[in-house]
Amino acid sequence: MQKTFIKYTVAIVTSAILLILFINFLLSRRTLENQQFNTFHTKIEQVIHTLENNRMELALIKENLDEDYLIRARAAAYVMDRQEEIVTDVPQMQYLARLLNVDELHVIDENGIIAYGSVSEYIGIDMADHEQTSPFLDLLESEEEDAYLIQEPQPNAAEDKVMQYVGVARKSQKGVVQVGFVPERQLEAQSRNTYDYIFSRFPMDVDEELFVLDRSTGEVLGHSGSMEQAFTEECYQLESLLQCMKGAYQKGADGRKRYVVSRSYDDVLICAALPADVMFRKLLENTFHTLIYLLFVEAAVILLLYCLVKWKVTDGIHHILENLSSITDGNLDTTVEVGGNREFEKLSGGINTMVKSIINLSDRISAIIDISGIPLAAYEYGNGEEHVFATSGIGKLLEIPTEKVTELCRNADAFDRYMCWITRDAVEGEEDVYRINDMKYIRIHMSESQKRKLGVITDVTTDMMEKSRMRYENTHDALTRLYKYRHFQQLAQERLEKMQPEKVCAVVMLDLDYFKGINDTYGHDVGDRCLQSFAAVLNAMPQEHFLTARRSGDEFCMMIYDCDGRADVAAYLDEFYRRLGENIVVLSDTEERIISASAGFAWTADANEELSALLSRADEALYEVKKTTKGTYGEY
Repeated sequence: MQKTFIKYTVAIVTSAILLILFINFLLSRRTLENQQFNTFHTKIEQVIHTLENNRMELALIKENLDEDYLIRARAAAYVMDRQEEIVTDVPQMQYLARLLNVDELHVIDENGIIAYGSVSEYIGIDMADHEQTSPFLDLLESEEEDAYLIQEPQPNAAEDKVMQYVGVARKSQKGVVQVGFVPERQLEAQSRNTYDYIFSRFPMDVDEELFVLDRSTGEVLGHSGSMEQAFTEECYQLESLLQCMKGAYQKGADGRKRYVVSRSYDDVLICAALPADVMFRKLLENTFHTLIYLLFVEAAVILLLYCLVKWKVTDGIHHILENLSSITDGNLDTTVEVGGNREFEKLSGGINTMVKSIINLSDRISAIIDISGIPLAAYEYGNGEEHVFATSGIGKLLEIPTEKVTELCRNADAFDRYMCWITRDAVEGEEDVYRINDMKYIRIHMSESQKRKLGVITDVTTDMMEKSRMRYENTHDALTRLYKYRHFQQLAQERLEKMQPEKVCAVVMLDLDYFKGINDTYGHDVGDRCLQSFAAVLNAMPQEHFLTARRSGDEFCMMIYDCDGRADVAAYLDEFYRRLGENIVVLSDTEERIISASAGFAWTADANEELSALLSRADEALYEVKKTTKGTYGEY
C-alpha cells in the first residue's frame, strides 16, 4: 500500500508541478510580452514627444527670428529714409549692419539692382537674374504700405552659402531694403530634429533596436547604431512591420526571431525590436531554477508523507481534519495536538511543521525574486488573520528597517494601517505611484478578493526621475539654466493675472552689447561663458520679485513683480546694473571684461493688461536705448 501510495503521489505531484510550471510559463510569457509592449510603446511615445517638442521649438525659433529681423529691416529702412547719405557710404552701411546685428545690408533700387550695401562685392547684382533674389522684385510693385518678404533659409545667389533674407519696401522712394543673416539657431534646431540625432541620444537597452521608415516608400529614415546590418532582412520590410502595431514576432534571415512593436506617426512608421531569446532569457532561467527547487521540495514532501503514512490512521483523523480546516481558513496560529499514540503525535508534529513552512513561504518567494534581480516585493493577508505574508524585499522598497518589517508582519491590522498611510496621496498624474522620500518612488498594485488583500510593490524611481528630468529640459535653457522664453511667457502671464491691487510689475528686455564681436574675436566658447556669467547675475536677483529667461542668442528678458511702484522697479534695475558692473568675465589669459547690456522696460499696475503688449513696449524701449545710450536701461 505504501509503495502504491508513493507511486501515485509522485506521479500526481510531478504532473501537477509540470502543469503549474507550464501554465505559469505561459502566463509569465504573456506578462513579459505585455511589459515589453508597454516599454516599447512608452519609448516610441517618448520619441514622438521629442519630435513634437523639437518641431515646436523650431517653429518658435523661426517665428521669433522672422519677427526680430523684420523689425531690424524696418529699422534700417527708417534710418535710411531719414539719413539718405548713409546709403552711399559703404563703411556707414557696414556700421549700421553691425548696429542692427545682421550680416548683410542691401538697398535695391527701382530697377531691381543692388545699388548700395554693406557688402561691396554684391553691389550691382541684378535681382532678376537669380531664382533666390527675384521674389524681392514683387516688393517694388506692391501697393501695400508695409509690404515685406521673409525668405526661408537657402543658399544665396552670390556665394551659395546658406542665408536668410528679409526685405521691406521703402516709403520715401521706390526701392527695397534687404537684411541678410546666417540662421545658425534655426539650422542647429533643424539638425537636432533628425531621427539619427534623436536616436543617438536616446537611452536604449542592450540588443534593443529602434528605427523609422517612410510609409510611402519603405525607405529607412533613421535608426539606432545596432541596426546597420539588418535593413535587408524581410522582417524589417514595410509590409511586415505594418502587422506589428499590437506587437508581433518577426523572423529574420539569420533565423533569429524578434519581438517588434510599430506605431504610425504622420507619414512614417516608428518601430522598436528586441531579439526573442534576449527577451525570454531571464524567464527561462527562472523557470529552470524554479523547477529544480520544486522537485527538491517535492522529494522532501514525498519523503515526509511516506513517513507519515507508515503509521496507522485512527479515529483521531476527524480532530486532525477540524484543525486542518481551521488552518486552510487562514488561521495559521492553530496548533494540531492529537494524543493517544506515537503515530498521531508524529502526524500532528508533521502538520505543525508544514504550517510553519507556509508561514515562511514568503522567504522562499523572496529567494526566487532575488534570483530574478527584479526590484519587486509582494504581500498578502486576510481579514481576521494575525500574520502577513511578505517577501524579504518589502523593507528595502518601503525604506523601513528589518525590525519594523517583522513587527508589522506579525500584526495584520497594523500592517493594513501602515499601507493606508503609505498610499494616502498618489503622485499627481501617475496611477498607483507613491513617494517614499525625495529620492524614492514606488508603484503598488493592490487587489482584494474573497476577504483577502494582495499587493505587489515595484521600484519606479528611475522612471520618475527621468520624467522629472525631461520636464526640466522642456522648461529651461540648457546653456544658462534660465527659463525658456515660452515657459517664461506662461509664468509671467500668471504673475500678471494674480497681481494684487496697489502693486505694479514690469517686463524688461535685455540685449548684450558687442556680443557678436566677442564671439568673432574670442570664439563661441568664450561667448557661451559670457552668457552663463550674465545669466548668473540674473539668477542672483531676489527670486521673490524676479522671473528671468533667455529669449534667444544674447537676448534675455525678466519680469519684476510685486513692486510698490515704478520707483521700486527702477531700484531693482539699479541694483541689477550694480551687480552686473561687478561681474568680471575672463576673455583670455591677458584680458578681462565687464559685460555690458542694454535694457528697455515697461511697467503696469493693471492686472488685465496683455503680456504681449508689455513685451512689445519693452522691446521698443530697448531699441531706443541701443540707438542712443547703449549699456543703460530706458523706459517705454
